Amino acid sequence: MLDYFYGGQADLFSFYRLPKALFADTRFRGISAESKILYGLLLDRMSLSIKSGWLDKQGRVYIIFTTDEIMKAFYCADNKATKLMKELEGCGLIERKRRGLGRPSLICVKNFIFESSKRNHAQFLHCPGTAQFECKIIDVYRSKRG
Repeated sequence: MLDYFYGGQADLFSFYRLPKALFADTRFRGISAESKILYGLLLDRMSLSIKSGWLDKQGRVYIIFTTDEIMKAFYCADNKATKLMKELEGCGLIERKRRGLGRPSLICVKNFIFESSKRNHAQFLHCPGTAQFECKIIDVYRSKRG
């Protein structure tokens, strides 16, 4: 039987990060939940690449995450693993650089925040009086009723 969490026990575990934007932002509505989870796994792998200094000539972090690793993580077949990667690539969340000769592709995990959002965020952070506050970007939706 499973037991409850007490006190700070929940902090004892490691977790994958899944950006809320992947579930809340309409731009990512067409992506399957499994692809979003895979994106979280790729983000996690990226921290290891940063520690290892895996940067391309432009200074972008890249990872290696093989189809076999996806198959093991999701308990799925090759075609499903390939489909998940194509889904992420199709919406621009990753870019694969094929190296050929049986070597695994290099994967650049892209930022889910689009350039216009980053510019707006940067402008907001440089406004006078915002330095002492924790800033957060939110999307505002209007009702169709008026």
